[in-house]
Amino acid sequence: MNIRRVMIVGTMIVAMSFGGTAWGKPAVTASPVAKWSTSGVAEKDELLTALGQTSDQELYEALYNGKSLKNIAGEKGGDIDSVINLQVAQLTAQLEARLASGSISARQYTAYKAELTEVVTRSAQTSFG
Repeated sequence: MNIRRVMIVGTMIVAMSFGGTAWGKPAVTASPVAKWSTSGVAEKDELLTALGQTSDQELYEALYNGKSLKNIAGEKGGDIDSVINLQVAQLTAQLEARLASGSISARQYTAYKAELTEVVTRSAQTSFG
């Protein structure tokens, strides 16, 4: 199976699971290799640190070769629990921003938040190889 197709379909599923009401809003980001810090920040990226990676390129290549985040962290002495906590915290912040802007309802926020840890955990353990 084509890895790019799998990653695109997986990304679309994650994006749709967080609600299709905000497709045009910048709060929704769906990228197979998510950048968890802003560019130009001098300190090392939190995601790279948690995974034990030295660069975005190294992470991209590992993901492209079909490794899961859990496998990547395990190979480099990273901490998968830190990766999951980081992703949950950042996605929670996005949900809070969407709730505050009115792009999702309080009911939607509660539903998305309730399944967030499970979705992120499954995603971190899924390999595409």
